Amino acid sequence: MNSSIESEINRLIQLLNKEQSRDGSWNYAFETGIITDAYMIILLRLLEIHDEELIDQLVGRIISKQQENGAWKLFYDEESGNLSSTIEAYTALLFSGKYKKSDPELVKARTFIVERGGVKNSELFTKILLCLIGQYPWPKKNPIPIEVILLPPSFPVNIFDISVFGRANIIPILLLAHKKYQSISIYTPDLSDIGGGKGRNEDDSFVGESIAEEWRNYFTYLIDEIKSKVHTLFHFESEAIAQAKNYMLTRIEPDGTMLSYFSSTFYMVMALRSVGYKKDHAVILKAIEGLKSIACKIDGYTHMQYTTADVWNTALISDALQKSGVPADNSVIKQANSYLLSRQQYKFADWMIHNPETLPGGWGFSDINTLNPDVDDTTASLRALRSMFSTQTDAIQAWNRGVQWTLSMQNPDGGWPAFERRIDKEYLTFLPLQKAEFILTDASSADLTGRTLEFLGNYTNMDSHSPPIVKAKKWLKNNQRKDGSWYGRWGICYLYGTWAALTGLMACEEKKSSPAVQRSVKWLSEIQNRDGGWGESCNSDIERRYVPLGSSTLTHTSWALDALIAVIDKPSPAIDRGIQYLITNGEKNEWTEDYPKGQGMGGAFYVHYHSYRFIWPLMTLAHYQNKFL
Repeated sequence: MNSSIESEINRLIQLLNKEQSRDGSWNYAFETGIITDAYMIILLRLLEIHDEELIDQLVGRIISKQQENGAWKLFYDEESGNLSSTIEAYTALLFSGKYKKSDPELVKARTFIVERGGVKNSELFTKILLCLIGQYPWPKKNPIPIEVILLPPSFPVNIFDISVFGRANIIPILLLAHKKYQSISIYTPDLSDIGGGKGRNEDDSFVGESIAEEWRNYFTYLIDEIKSKVHTLFHFESEAIAQAKNYMLTRIEPDGTMLSYFSSTFYMVMALRSVGYKKDHAVILKAIEGLKSIACKIDGYTHMQYTTADVWNTALISDALQKSGVPADNSVIKQANSYLLSRQQYKFADWMIHNPETLPGGWGFSDINTLNPDVDDTTASLRALRSMFSTQTDAIQAWNRGVQWTLSMQNPDGGWPAFERRIDKEYLTFLPLQKAEFILTDASSADLTGRTLEFLGNYTNMDSHSPPIVKAKKWLKNNQRKDGSWYGRWGICYLYGTWAALTGLMACEEKKSSPAVQRSVKWLSEIQNRDGGWGESCNSDIERRYVPLGSSTLTHTSWALDALIAVIDKPSPAIDRGIQYLITNGEKNEWTEDYPKGQGMGGAFYVHYHSYRFIWPLMTLAHYQNKFL
């Protein structure tokens, strides 16, 4: 098997070398279904931007993803289809002007939607979209008034207790809801046939009137507390609108997008329109060009990426190549690492609100990202850059700032978040927003904590008995599930979290005989498939328990194997069968390799990383080779 391993490693190295971009990065697609494609069609039509070539491409991609029953799915094994995605696709196809309600594709889609209760049963963000196009009523009384933006950090509820991802989307939505803004186009369809339509006038609070009223009363109480202490001439409404506008405008990246996210940019454009910006305003036109710039081609169709993953891809690939024997002075590594050094961030941004005493020094996820670093991309970039730190002064400085920034981001509970410290208040999950746990919080997670420990243990000289490591290991052990697994916040799902946690513990000298390690190894061994691989369903995120996919995937197999390799002293039958699976199936091309391996919002937003089928097998095979051969 040794020669087969070497052959597969070389195949992957050669493939990745050929795929590198001129700037040294790898720009593999970050694929997120059809939601962004649908929203882009609607946005272009509302702004009267007649890019028919792009609209045709987006329409073609949406139609290509429709199921036989007329629905659209978030993932392959989602039962029957996804109501909200189908409503959004149906709406966008009508907006495009390329399809009519009488076309067979839309007839089937409409039947699916109506059979599942129509718009009233859709997700919150789908209803917000329909409000924006005049096909659903804004609540008469907003559950969260715009003035909450004015609540200071000293208050029990304030906007900076919400995750940066949540803020970036919610602040423009609060402004839109306050204005009850509607944008109507000659392309706007009548959606009364699926439970929408402009004839609706009932007060729908989205979340239930009693819940909305309770929160509205609470926020009003807090706002009144401020009003009692402020000069009577202070105009709260206009100041809140001004602050919402300022928040958006000061978080625009060089490409014109808001924090490099599609959704926040979409809502920002609509919110600016609600306060008087013309369709041809420079900020709006640049935002549209920014969105167009992150489009990519998949299977011959244009896909609007939610963001780009260039930094993440490049950091992981550079690290994997180096572990596979590619020398640091190879031109591929030198170009990749030069790119990564150029993407280190030096701006103070939202992360400093709960971490004010640390200098910037992190890395972000996307190519054009100067304001939103995260812990995972920072440690990934530092792993890739490790070979430069002993010889180059600028690299040594980058290393020191990156490590210090990472350490400073540790939460008081001992774990690490993704973007910001202390965004873990439990009350946030009770706010009247669907998916609040994913949208509003950025709590410590097993994947972030495990990956950070793996970095600190294997790439720094930090003692395993140092307080940050001891606290993090304790957090992991306290958050392990009874079956031995860990939940991974940003990947699918229990396999991802378990791999990160186990490799992190082992890097920091956790005893192999410890109960936490042994439970984890037992769990991984028990869920291995007959073909030697592993596979997990996105339904794990929804049911909050491990749900097998029923088939193996290269990525899930790599994570499980890598975890076992970190623990076990010599190859076991389970490891050897898994390695054989990677070798035998490395070039297969079927639905399991298109299946999402990442998530942004459980039950609503999943990610297919086109790079993962190469990165993780290469990394795991290299670890196996370096340890056992």
